[in-house]
Amino acid sequence: MFSRSLFAGRFTAGLARQPLQQQQQPFSTSLASFKAKLPHEKIRYAPKVTELKASEPTAASQRTGVIARKKGMTAMWDEWGVRVPVTVLQLDKVKVVSVVQTSNESHARMQIGFGEKREKNVSKPLRGHFAGQGVEPKRKLFEFPVSPDAVLPVGTEITAAHFVPGQLVDCTAPSKGKGFQGVMKRWGFGGGRASHGNSLAHRTPGSTGNINPARVYPGKKMPGRMGGKNVTMMRLPVMKVDTALNCIWVKGAVPGPTEQFIKVRDSIKIIKHRVFPEGAHVPFPTYIPGQSPAVPRETIAKVGGQDPMIPSSE
Repeated sequence: MFSRSLFAGRFTAGLARQPLQQQQQPFSTSLASFKAKLPHEKIRYAPKVTELKASEPTAASQRTGVIARKKGMTAMWDEWGVRVPVTVLQLDKVKVVSVVQTSNESHARMQIGFGEKREKNVSKPLRGHFAGQGVEPKRKLFEFPVSPDAVLPVGTEITAAHFVPGQLVDCTAPSKGKGFQGVMKRWGFGGGRASHGNSLAHRTPGSTGNINPARVYPGKKMPGRMGGKNVTMMRLPVMKVDTALNCIWVKGAVPGPTEQFIKVRDSIKIIKHRVFPEGAHVPFPTYIPGQSPAVPRETIAKVGGQDPMIPSSE
């Protein structure tokens, strides 16, 4: 074994053979030298748009989504007299708050705000964020991906005329919370037998695994908290647009309770039908008063096809 004195002697002898300049390297505490040792930061891109101008979309264009509030469900009748259940979504002072920086110049993101909020109820970091952008404090903020040609200037208001009757939209929101539920309600299990040998096992999940490997596999469907998670209802038709009330009527149900904040965007799936009705004028990048064609207060979608009350000849 080496003794402490022998190891120390060899260490000092090795230092003596090194040049004096290497032994006395100055210790730099400057910020520039510290940053030079760090890995290079990613370049961030943010399109700068100062003028709101209407244009024509391309095949790769993607408009921004909006934040709406669920006001409840009702029903309306199409041109054939068929009753259609709809959900009413209202837009309230929806504005562009900021253009978010991204690491890819071919992809852009915009931060959209909904409603208004008293300044005294806004945290200091958000208060500074709104003041730096020159926008009044908003009640709710969400980000939406857009194409670079669909970026809007900060402060632009988006109304219900942004949507076209008959187009398809995707609605995203947290579902209603159901609390802690069993497997029959949460996963649709059939449960045990109602009688004939069943003893206190009518709604139990049953076996949760085998003897080998003597453990429960991850992801096993078991009782637990149900609901309260983001759900997206895709390809919902817009049945009606009201520019005076700033509301849109969407066919079918939308996740969440009444007064829930809903993210509404143009549908991203193209399966059988077009996202926009054929021949419709799509306001791009959004509806601009004075530049886009004027729209009436109420516009109702046309279902088309044949009257369902008339029997077909086939």
